[in-house]
Amino acid sequence: MSARTPRRAPAPVAIGIDTGGTFTDFVALANGRLVTNKILSTPAAPERAVLSGLDMLGAGRTTAVRHGSTVATNALLERKGARVAFVTNRGFEDLLEIGRQDRPELYALLPRRIPPLVPAERRLGVGVRRAADGDAVIRLRSSDLARLRRQIARLEVEAVAIGLLHSYSDGTDERTIARALARLGLPITLSSELCPEHREYERFATCAANAYLAPRVARYLGGLARAARGSLEVVLSHGGTAPIAVAAREPVRQLLSGPAAGVRAAFDAARQAGFDTALTLDVGGTSTDCALVRGELPRRRAREIAGFPIQLPMLDVHTIGAGGGSIARVDRGGLLHVGPESAGADPGPACYGRGGPPTVTDALLVLGRIREQEFAGGAIRLDLGAARRAIGAVARALGVRQVLDAAQGIVALAEAHMAAALRKVSVERGHDPRSGVLVAFGGAGGLHACALAAALGTPVLFPRHAGVLSALGALTGGSRREKSRTVLLEAGDARAIGGAIAALSAAVRREFPAAARRRLRIEHWAEMRYAGQSHELPVALGAALAERFHREHERAYGFADRRASVEVVTLEARAALPGVTLPRERAATGHAQIARTRVWSEGGWRSAPVFDALRIGRGFRARGPALAIEPGATLWIPPGWSATGHAAGGLLLGPSR
Repeated sequence: MSARTPRRAPAPVAIGIDTGGTFTDFVALANGRLVTNKILSTPAAPERAVLSGLDMLGAGRTTAVRHGSTVATNALLERKGARVAFVTNRGFEDLLEIGRQDRPELYALLPRRIPPLVPAERRLGVGVRRAADGDAVIRLRSSDLARLRRQIARLEVEAVAIGLLHSYSDGTDERTIARALARLGLPITLSSELCPEHREYERFATCAANAYLAPRVARYLGGLARAARGSLEVVLSHGGTAPIAVAAREPVRQLLSGPAAGVRAAFDAARQAGFDTALTLDVGGTSTDCALVRGELPRRRAREIAGFPIQLPMLDVHTIGAGGGSIARVDRGGLLHVGPESAGADPGPACYGRGGPPTVTDALLVLGRIREQEFAGGAIRLDLGAARRAIGAVARALGVRQVLDAAQGIVALAEAHMAAALRKVSVERGHDPRSGVLVAFGGAGGLHACALAAALGTPVLFPRHAGVLSALGALTGGSRREKSRTVLLEAGDARAIGGAIAALSAAVRREFPAAARRRLRIEHWAEMRYAGQSHELPVALGAALAERFHREHERAYGFADRRASVEVVTLEARAALPGVTLPRERAATGHAQIARTRVWSEGGWRSAPVFDALRIGRGFRARGPALAIEPGATLWIPPGWSATGHAAGGLLLGPSR
């Protein structure tokens, strides 16, 4: 069973939460020790699972709660956001639809574009214009503002997004329009405040996405904050946290909330084990999240999510629809498919006993790699018979005799998808994964880790608390804010660069309470390019800035042109407060083996020991086949692999010698 704080115990001082498509995970720091819990998610009303878990853990008014949320992500993926009006310059109303005029499917005879979040009838133009340097070309008129207010009132929208050309240079006009619309009582997003950067399409799309998500996320977070009793912060896409007021105002910053927390915690575990490079493998119920970390957390300033560009800083995480709940099916041509559709938490896999479809979890259960009584820390008792019947139907559709053959095929196909995702973030970007370690976590990461590591040539780290590692990352991730602005300055203009970064630093400091500002750590960065290029590279600000860029360009692309003019496009100030410091956990004691079981491997049933992963300490060694189980996660050690207990906690695995 999962660990729970007794009702009479002191309330925990801090709780980390990660809401997934199948399970909601909790890690609490209570009375000097870590307590974990895992319960089924409630996708229709995700706050129910969160509040239920907080109640089980006895959260009080002094409890600090840090929450990795999927509400914003799901709303965007499912197109279940608000009814939005978009205000822009007259003549540019269709920019959200035109985009960059690229074709997502180059060879499709009938290409289909994803429709914008704001349809044409709710995209409104006003007669105003500024030049690239911020000078007014056409000024706003009060009559235009009155007309705009009437138009928006008739549209009966739930939120407004305002994006004007070159507002990154001067956002005065956007603020004037927002004041004129304030009496309508609607949430308003300004592109000049959310994302004051050039490239109008990306800035406008980010602004529209934020307005689209704001009402739903604000309702969710507001209700959660009222019921949670303690102070609540939300994990953002860059891995840090922000208070409710900030998170509700800018929900588009939460689109990689849970995965970002997991990458941070996985890299911490890798460094404790002595590795400076890590491939992270987070396999949950609905998806697999992968990232490559080399020395510092990987960041991107922009990426596409659900088909929409998001021009904000976030950790560079690659996600695919392959997880324990991924549905196995056979098409009319007899070809097996696994995912991206998932059985989720309701009805869940067939083995949940709710009439669900055959999934990867069912295949693993049939193969003996999951034990019925220990799944998800005992949160669910699995039905092996239901799993066999479901996988049997797949076997018949494939025309194979053995249910076990179908189960192995399902697992192998899921692992092929995962291996491709790991190669995408490593080999395809010119990085050799053999120089690091594969950190496997999430409920199912340990079940696939060795097969994937064998394909990549890496060792495996199965960290302590692997099943709830993303919740642990939410708990330990400190508060973080970032401010950026496009400046378009020459790299040698130190005075102008210094003035602009000082203003950004002052703005980001104001985002924190006065009492916390002394503990802030502020970093200054620049997005730079050679004059005439259409892409930038991030460079830490400092002396000899142009030379810093030349070296970074040479590292990234193999050459540098020191005769070319270097341009600072965007400046950024990043401010962070340290997170929760975890107590040192006691060294494991006692006999780690708790049972023996039968596992199908290499064409036959094999007897395998079952170890309690939380009892494993330094000096532990085991050869596969074997299972190591902790509340919320299982590690499969196949034949030919060995596991060693590590001083920092967890297990290191590699091929047997």
